[in-house]
Amino acid sequence: MSFIVAKSKAVGRSATVAVAFVLLLADAAQSRQKPAWTLGPFVRPVHAPIIEPNPKPVFTDPITNKPVHWEALHTFNPGAVVRQGKVYVLYRAEDDSGTMAIGMHTSRLGLAASEDGIHFTTQPTPVFYPDHDSQQDREWPGGVEDPRVVEREDGTYVLAYTQWNRRSTDIGIATSTDLIHWTKEGPALLGDKYQHFDYKSASIVTQLQNGRLIAAKLQGKYWMYWGEIEVRLATSPDLIHWTPVEDSSGKPIVLLRRRPGHFDSAFPEVGPPSLVTDRGILLIYNGKNAAVDGAPGIAANSYSDGQALFSTDDPRKLMTRTKEPFFKPEEPWEQSGQYAAGTTFAEGLVFFEEKWFLYYGCADSRVGVAVFDLKATASPKP
Repeated sequence: MSFIVAKSKAVGRSATVAVAFVLLLADAAQSRQKPAWTLGPFVRPVHAPIIEPNPKPVFTDPITNKPVHWEALHTFNPGAVVRQGKVYVLYRAEDDSGTMAIGMHTSRLGLAASEDGIHFTTQPTPVFYPDHDSQQDREWPGGVEDPRVVEREDGTYVLAYTQWNRRSTDIGIATSTDLIHWTKEGPALLGDKYQHFDYKSASIVTQLQNGRLIAAKLQGKYWMYWGEIEVRLATSPDLIHWTPVEDSSGKPIVLLRRRPGHFDSAFPEVGPPSLVTDRGILLIYNGKNAAVDGAPGIAANSYSDGQALFSTDDPRKLMTRTKEPFFKPEEPWEQSGQYAAGTTFAEGLVFFEEKWFLYYGCADSRVGVAVFDLKATASPKP
């Protein structure tokens, strides 16, 4: 194998930003399975979850004013950023209230820190949760779910998360300067028609700058791939207020749909923040395999991970996407859990110590990590 370290330019800005993005150039057989434009390969650095449920921590819920074991049942679907030389993970935690049905507990977001990207220390109380605030009707009693987080040029963190009141979902936006104290900005999408539109999952376009993923402006605005079932697109002047990109009939354009016979045969759903590369905009996404007309060798209804490439000049233009998943449930805790069919549900991506760390939810129950080590891959052992 050989590798090329490429540079990416920040489109719409005068400065050229060096991006340590590595392109895999394998032999012909390998290239058919892993195209040269994709990121990887990713391997598990440890054969165990890195964050697991903990029944001990207690948090006094501000709405009920009662103590709850806020991460007792499940910890999963993490977002991630690099801050002050450490990796920070925001993860979804479910308490032991409600029924045993999926989505019927209350979710809050915990915060964990690591000096190596693998071994984490968690905070004793959640840092983001439903409260007596402007978003209570959208977030209670289901909670706040599935965080994706990016950094703005000025160092502000922007959180895109799912608001769930057990009736409908939408993408909520929040901002912070320290990952602990958050300001809820409200639903992401602007326009009357989207105020009662059921939607979730957001991947804001970023670029690698000085070792951190910073929200990227292309053609003078920020871009966000969003949605499950169908992947769509929106733009923003400030990362807070988002306008869907629509077609001539006034409907949001659809960029990715289900593919019968593939790992995303049931539907695609966006993953972690997407990345500007020298080839285009790289979107890692989660694909659900259908029970009928699904991909062989992958469990029915399970989630695995694919990659799609969009044009930097026109983020609406899909150039290609992977035919096979580059990562899928293989370990026991990935193949079974609260979500019985199994998931490697990717939501966090960081570049840290010359490695790409991909953080994912394991069967809606635990947090896992996979690593693409540039140094180890570029200098393989004989």
